[in-house]
Amino acid sequence: MLTIDLDIARRFIIGKQGLWPGRRWRGSIGTEQAMREMDYLQLDPLQIIARSHDIALHSRVLDYTPGLWEDITYQQRKFFDWGGWLATRPMDELPHWRIIMRRERDGDPDCEPRVRKMVNEHAEVMDEIRALLRARGVLSNRDFDATERKRTQSYRGRKDSSLALYYLWRTGEVMTHHRENFERIYALTKVVAPEECIHESIDEEADRFLIRKEISFFGLSRLNRTSDAFLRGVPFSRKQLIVDQLLADGDIIEVQVEGWRATHYALRRDVELLNDLTVGRVPDAWKPLDTTTSEEVVFLAPLDQVSGRGRAKTLFNFDYVWEVYKPENKRKYGYYTMPVLWGDRLVARFDSKLDRITNTYVILGLWLEDANLGNDEAFAEALAHGFSRFVGFLGASTLDAQAINEPLLCKRVQSVTF
Repeated sequence: MLTIDLDIARRFIIGKQGLWPGRRWRGSIGTEQAMREMDYLQLDPLQIIARSHDIALHSRVLDYTPGLWEDITYQQRKFFDWGGWLATRPMDELPHWRIIMRRERDGDPDCEPRVRKMVNEHAEVMDEIRALLRARGVLSNRDFDATERKRTQSYRGRKDSSLALYYLWRTGEVMTHHRENFERIYALTKVVAPEECIHESIDEEADRFLIRKEISFFGLSRLNRTSDAFLRGVPFSRKQLIVDQLLADGDIIEVQVEGWRATHYALRRDVELLNDLTVGRVPDAWKPLDTTTSEEVVFLAPLDQVSGRGRAKTLFNFDYVWEVYKPENKRKYGYYTMPVLWGDRLVARFDSKLDRITNTYVILGLWLEDANLGNDEAFAEALAHGFSRFVGFLGASTLDAQAINEPLLCKRVQSVTF
């Protein structure tokens, strides 16, 4: 068993996710590389300043522009989106995921039971949808008049046609052809995926793949049965058997992090990265193309894997909750607050909005974990660089930083160019 301290664990996790020590990918090719290294790009429709997945890629990829992931996914067909936990996956992984799609259709206990139930309840409508897809090529929910459809009570859709499309997608008969304003436009799988990807891998092979992918996604994983992991298809009923096999085969290793009670797992191929970090080296593959996170802060997306769902507390001792779904009177910070990564630590958070009428990016508040940072010249410079790049990414023409209370930080940020 490998033993490491929390600092090494944190750098390993944020480094594997491409967030430290700086951006190491660029442009379209780099976006594809980042999406693969991240394992999953979780998608979210909410757009306040930008969508969470675009912000996640901006924090990892130089010259990233909003929506670039869509071209790589739906035009180049390098990825596909899928799942109750909605995320992109590399297209060459489709044979493994088709095992999970089949298990959802057949009601496997490791999968969401509602899928099988809804397939049974809407079989007739699905036949109608299949015929329409063969005739028209693509369909969306908007192609069906709500006044002519049977109403449903599912949060997945209010029309029987919406549910039919959704569950054909969940069970692999259709895929997302492209998106319009984030809405899925569906087509039969054979229209979207390359022919060589439309088959099932072996069940045991898929199970091993899912466990390895879950470990890779976290960097260090306990393989907990969380709702998200369940929706990613992790075969928890067979988990221990698979883990024992992977350990015996040398595919994964056990890791003990000082201060963490539970044993975690890492991929064997990542041992060299851990060894580099332990002796104070930055792995060669992680060398930044431009500024480091010490020279330029990075803003983490609300759903970023390293800070979302309580992980910020574990890795950074930083309490972070995305308050977008909280009533206004129960919010502590703000509607769309994001953490600020400086070096390898989360040191602040801020709330903001994009005024689309005046094309002004407005900072609504900035909160420091350590008040002394308000007078720190190095942090002020790094914060200004971070906002400069972020405003350029958003395409805003003006920045309003008057809500920043610290005079030094306010002055530096307000004076940035983009």
